[in-house]
Amino acid sequence: MAENGKNCDQRRVAMNKEQYNGNFTDPSSVNEKKKREREERQNIVLWRQPLITLQYFSLEILVILKDWTTKLWHRQNIVVSCLLLLAVLIATYYVEGAHQQYVQRIEKQFLLYAYWIGLGILSSVGLGTGLHTFLLYLGPHIASVTLAAYECNSVNFPEPPYPDQIICPPEEGIEGSVSLWSIISKVRIEACMWGVGTAIGELPPYFMARAARLSGAEPDDEEYQEFEEMLEHAEAAQDFASRAKLAVQNLVQKVGFFGILACASIPNPLFDLAGITCGHFLVPFWTFFGATLIGKAIIKMHIQKIFVIITFSKHIVEQMVAFIGAVPGIGPSLQKPFQEYLEAQRQKLHHRSETGAPQGENWLSWMFEKLVIAMVCYFILSIINSMAQSYAKRIQQRIKSEEKTK
Repeated sequence: MAENGKNCDQRRVAMNKEQYNGNFTDPSSVNEKKKREREERQNIVLWRQPLITLQYFSLEILVILKDWTTKLWHRQNIVVSCLLLLAVLIATYYVEGAHQQYVQRIEKQFLLYAYWIGLGILSSVGLGTGLHTFLLYLGPHIASVTLAAYECNSVNFPEPPYPDQIICPPEEGIEGSVSLWSIISKVRIEACMWGVGTAIGELPPYFMARAARLSGAEPDDEEYQEFEEMLEHAEAAQDFASRAKLAVQNLVQKVGFFGILACASIPNPLFDLAGITCGHFLVPFWTFFGATLIGKAIIKMHIQKIFVIITFSKHIVEQMVAFIGAVPGIGPSLQKPFQEYLEAQRQKLHHRSETGAPQGENWLSWMFEKLVIAMVCYFILSIINSMAQSYAKRIQQRIKSEEKTK
């Protein structure tokens, strides 16, 4: 791997001497031009250039649709096979018969798995920024199950409505019968499927870097360009962020499978760099994906799950509410909405929320809902900006190619 890195560095230095109209360009001027083009693309965002951003976003969608249509046209056998399989599945789904009970069970499990895997992919795939679906969906789900388990003294919630709604079972559980392991087992499927989704979401940086290394072409990705610049200036790195990135790169490059496993097993915002490093140094796919899958879907997921369960266990929550109330001056006023929220959740668990006077919406619930909406909107805006900037780079590359042919 080290020899491959050195050869790549030598080839990169040679490629920096690009020839325009028969004259060699100094590498420093080439880097300056790249930096200027990158700054121009970064200015194409909705809050600075809304019309151009929306125009480029629409054109980028058309380009992507055209590329996918062309690829599907050249794979007609696969497309026809998929359509036939889809027709069989639709017929099986709608035709009445004794098999419908199995169809409904499979449909329920498939939708559950697809939902959590999809959220996991959204959390790590990028597209400008990841949607923090652990904080918005999985974490609150685990917390809700934990609070309900301690309130109901059981994890045998009626299905349905679980997992859409959690209510206590008709038979009362024995006080203290709920253990940490029983709660872990209750949310294992959701957590593991979310972890599988995050592992799948780490594949694009790997495939992008691998394709760029094999083809020698410059990829349309800012993180990969930063990775190459980091390799060029590795010895001069001084700041903490650069040294952390180099540490991840060296760990993955030198240790291999277990280095990838270590990076994937802890909350690590630099893991995209691990995927780029593995792709760049041509690490085998199953070595990278296997270590990522084990680290994210099993090890890291259990660490996060245990942390949330312990944090929202009954005695910890009661201590936190009491601590809020002990804050001088504003403590009682802050403590009251938390107590109201917890009491409302207890009533829902015992299915008493419909009886009595209608309850007003707690401001904690209102704030969380608005936070989710704001983060989803920001995620959508980041996708629009990212795709618009991708189209801007297409234009810049087209101009470069036209200058070379003159």
